Amino acid sequence: MNHRRNWLKQTGLGIVGIGVMPLERFAIPTTENLIEEKKESLIRLRSNENPYGPSPSARNAMRNSINVSNRYDWDLLDELLEKIAQKHHLTTQNILLGAGSSEILNLVALYCSKASGNLIIAETTFDYWTVTAEQAGLKKIAIPLAADKKHDLSAMLKAIDADTKLIYICNPNNPTGTICASETLLNFINEATKRTKVLVDEAYLDFTDQPSVASLVTENRNLIIAKTFSKIYGLAGSRIGYAIAHPDTITAISQLQFSANGSLSVVSAAGALASLKDDKFVTDTMAFNHEVRQYTMEQLEHLKIRCIASHTNFVYFSLENYNKDFFEQLKKNHILGTKIYEENGKWSRITIGTMAEMKQFIKALA
Repeated sequence: MNHRRNWLKQTGLGIVGIGVMPLERFAIPTTENLIEEKKESLIRLRSNENPYGPSPSARNAMRNSINVSNRYDWDLLDELLEKIAQKHHLTTQNILLGAGSSEILNLVALYCSKASGNLIIAETTFDYWTVTAEQAGLKKIAIPLAADKKHDLSAMLKAIDADTKLIYICNPNNPTGTICASETLLNFINEATKRTKVLVDEAYLDFTDQPSVASLVTENRNLIIAKTFSKIYGLAGSRIGYAIAHPDTITAISQLQFSANGSLSVVSAAGALASLKDDKFVTDTMAFNHEVRQYTMEQLEHLKIRCIASHTNFVYFSLENYNKDFFEQLKKNHILGTKIYEENGKWSRITIGTMAEMKQFIKALA
């Protein structure tokens, strides 16, 4: 993606119980440790970032790690690999670290394009990374979403041919926010991986109660899973992601890195480690996101803007019946949104910010 990834002003406050402090105060930055914006009033609702993160423990860990960032701390990376493997009940041989899941997606694209063929992907989905695959020689075959904006897994399965090298499933899907039913997805993976490789992008799965499909990689060499610390952990700007796959697959993909697992900085690794230990921050983020998302969708529906049920930290909606210039309204109110993803129905997406930010968003549209 070409746009710059500027961080929101961050709070120095600790996380507190939902009933103790209102959401607005939870997100108010203190005078300490702020990352200044060029435009202080800008409300960023474009890139699905966590408006509450990084967690206080992650910030402290990153701050402390600066003092030793003159060293190549391989032990820290080894510890992070161990913690991630433990989280998924796997071994470190199942994990490959990358600078955000974007690097993982690009590595998989290169890995699967060693021989010419095609790539099967939904239309519409997170497809920026597919440029790498196409430039490497894979022909992209886009399968339309079903009427409910979910992946049409049956159609994607039927599209597999002798030249198919990879199928990509973003679950939950970006930008629609829809999710594949767990059993249906598992059945799809079992069938599809008999014939080709399947890449499941679980960037937003942490916002749901659905389990990861990571357990399948112990036996399945054709399944690859991309994970990230950018979303629920609030570390988008720190660029931390990882792949989960069979050890043989991890070894093959890692050969495309200059140094296997070497893309992360000491500061990023320290933040990721601390985040994995901060369960309360994750729980609170999920709760806040659910409450503010529900408010946002109710208000959009009140404005005759139809929404798709979301399982993420963003909402997909139709501007077909909205009479004002949506993007001009955002611009006038210093709100950064995205674009029209589907012309038929004028479908767009908005990130769920804090309650105060979403109230400003709704006010701008009214």
